Amino acid sequence: MLETLYPWIKAFHVIAVIAWMAAMLYLPRLFVYHAALPAGSRVQSETFKVMERRLLKAIMTPAMIVTWILGLWLAWQSGYYAAPWLQAKFALVLAMSGVHGFLSRAVKDFAADRNTRSQRFYRVINEVPTLLMIGIVILAIVKPWG
Repeated sequence: MLETLYPWIKAFHVIAVIAWMAAMLYLPRLFVYHAALPAGSRVQSETFKVMERRLLKAIMTPAMIVTWILGLWLAWQSGYYAAPWLQAKFALVLAMSGVHGFLSRAVKDFAADRNTRSQRFYRVINEVPTLLMIGIVILAIVKPWG
């Protein structure tokens, strides 16, 4: 049974990762445009608030939860949980989850009109998930250190 279930769980894990990463790359881009709005752009600001909230609540957070649940199951079932490469990957996924938390907080700040960061700041933050993803994918595919 587990032999036939494992590839399905792995497939849904990858699907969840793709959805999570798409949202992690898109949300800071929305912040770039939202932060650049001139004062008094109420209609555009409210539109961005809806887009940001829906992306976070409907895609990003559920995808992260599914990624974690299925990833932990795969690590346990495969026996790789003690492998050094998986420990390193786990650390990077924890960092990605921290970025997720930071972006969640930024959604709340924008929603309350409390954003104090510039569009340039969000352009830089937009690169962090990409760098983490590169490390995660290399560790998952190459599996260095046994």
